[in-house]
Amino acid sequence: MKHLQWLLATACMLAVCLSVSAQSGKKVKSISPEKWVKSKVWSEGLKAKPHSSTNLAEFKAQYEANPEQWKAAFRWLASHDLTTIEKGKHPIEGTSLVVSVEDSKNEPLEKRTSESHRKHIDLQYVVKGTERFALLDHESSKANCEYSEKKDVKQNENVNLLLSSFRDKHF
Repeated sequence: MKHLQWLLATACMLAVCLSVSAQSGKKVKSISPEKWVKSKVWSEGLKAKPHSSTNLAEFKAQYEANPEQWKAAFRWLASHDLTTIEKGKHPIEGTSLVVSVEDSKNEPLEKRTSESHRKHIDLQYVVKGTERFALLDHESSKANCEYSEKKDVKQNENVNLLLSSFRDKHF
C-alpha cells in the first residue's frame, strides 16, 4: 500500500525546545495530550488522526518543540492529492523534511529487520488501504549491526514487536 515516510531532525527540535523554554518565564496553561489531539489545532486541515498506538504525549511534545516543521508536514499532506504522487523522495520546500513515497509489497516479517533512529522521526501515513506496522520495544530489542551516525539508522532483530494495522488517513 502507498504510504509516506517523513524524516524530521529531532536534534533541531531539541535545540528549539530548549531555547524556547529558556526564553519563556511565564507559565502557560497546558491541556492534556488527548484534548490537544482531539482539538485538531495541529492538523493544518488534514483529515487524519494518530493511530491508537501513538504516544500522544510524545507527539504533542515533539510538535510543540518544532511547530513550523510539523505545520509544514501536515499542510503538505492536506494540500496534495496523495494518490497521484510519484514514488521516490520529495523535499518539502523551505523545510528539512523529505517525503518518501513508497508503493511496494513487503517481504514476510521473518525476512525483514526493523530500523530505528536517534536524530530523525519517521512519520508513517497510510494514504489508501491498510498497512501493518511493527512497533519495536527499544529496551529489549537486539541490534544486528552498529548504529550508523552518518545514516542515523540502526537495524534491529524483529523480536518483541507489537504489530498494528493502520488504515487510510492514519499516521
